[in-house]
Amino acid sequence: MNYISTRGQAPIRDFAGVLLAGLAEDGGLYVPETWPHFAPPDWRALRGLPYPALAARVMRPFVGDAIPFATLEGLCHDAYAGFGHAAVVPLVQLDANLFVQELFHGPTLAFKDMALQLLGRLFDHVLSTRDQRVTIVGATSGDTGSAALAACAGRARVDIVILHPEGRTSEVQRRQMTTVQDANVSNIAIQGTFDDCQDLVKAMFADVPFRAELNLSAVNSINWARIAAQIPYYAAAALALGAPDREVAFAVPTGNFGNILAAWAARRIGLPVARLVAASNRNDILARFLDNNDMTARDVEPSLSPSMDIQVSSNFERLLFALLDCDGAATGAAMRRFRETGDMAVPVAAWHRARAVIHGFRLDDPGTEAEIARLHAATGYLADPHSAIGIAAARAHPAGQGVPMVAMATAHPAKFPEAVARATGVHPALPAGLADLFDRPERYVTLPNDLAAVEAQVRALARRNRP
Repeated sequence: MNYISTRGQAPIRDFAGVLLAGLAEDGGLYVPETWPHFAPPDWRALRGLPYPALAARVMRPFVGDAIPFATLEGLCHDAYAGFGHAAVVPLVQLDANLFVQELFHGPTLAFKDMALQLLGRLFDHVLSTRDQRVTIVGATSGDTGSAALAACAGRARVDIVILHPEGRTSEVQRRQMTTVQDANVSNIAIQGTFDDCQDLVKAMFADVPFRAELNLSAVNSINWARIAAQIPYYAAAALALGAPDREVAFAVPTGNFGNILAAWAARRIGLPVARLVAASNRNDILARFLDNNDMTARDVEPSLSPSMDIQVSSNFERLLFALLDCDGAATGAAMRRFRETGDMAVPVAAWHRARAVIHGFRLDDPGTEAEIARLHAATGYLADPHSAIGIAAARAHPAGQGVPMVAMATAHPAKFPEAVARATGVHPALPAGLADLFDRPERYVTLPNDLAAVEAQVRALARRNRP
């Protein structure tokens, strides 16, 4: 399996090369050169498998010959062994055709663990095989950072620096990052928004001498390996609900577009997905695009669902590349215009192709609190703000008679206790392993939105840990 850049001007790489590269040198994102296909008998053969075995088999064609399959199986088994639910990604039924898939049973209580627990092990394997070391830089709107640190802290061949927007994560999210004390870890609070953090990460990759000096890599969903590791849980939900002999639909809380892109990829390889719903909060650029072909960036507004407080959704570029018939020049031109003007002109025919599969949905903060309260009163289910938006989106866009709709529960309610308690009167407790989180010392630095200052901090960490 080979991978190409969405902008067409970067080296072709295999899975291991894409894992280590993260962002392509031309600023694009890596995607499969050719997509694998699972026929109905292939899907049926996966029914009933434990989640780690299912994940390895779904990922196998994306990994190709880069990693032996037996090794991939072992890495998947190790990655999910410590999750807090035996099913790893359990389904909870809320109504006749409405289900929730819980993706928050990993060590940091968020769906990012599903990919990053595996990515940490993939990095270990590939770097050991190549006798290399990398410096990972990542931006987080709340959950990616803690999941990345949980996956990479203490690993011998990895230094990791996470940027988060100062004051724009929940306190639990921040402390899950800043209380990690391993020597290979650095946390930076950026005086700005998540989009600023993400721009700084992309600027570091674009700084060719800096990228080469520190052997930069990425754990954000700009890294294709993240997307590949998220496809299996969509397969798990669909197979449990009757696929491939029954269609299924998904509603996905959406910020950087990676999670729903994995659902789109599952459909692309043959999973019978009837409908996708991209669920947004007040930062609704994706909903506006899907409703009206309005891809205009606005100021990021803080909300109850901070992981979705994004206006520049990086993974949209991968969808755009497909919508533009894999034209790298056209994709690059559209993305450059978007960065320069804050507006993207998507051809009408391409927009219609997107709308044929993906629907948009938005919910503001009062609506989110109301949905948390309604859901708890009707079913007893506690949902965090992100998951509540996804569930509301599923109710607003049913997929048709007999087609189950699955809302993705992306975070444990205890990560956002104030919002949940205000809506329901119930204060969700952190699991035992995190019960002392507020007693742990924090360690991070605060920096302005300035590339030189951030690069100096990243360089200091990497040099400190290298012989």
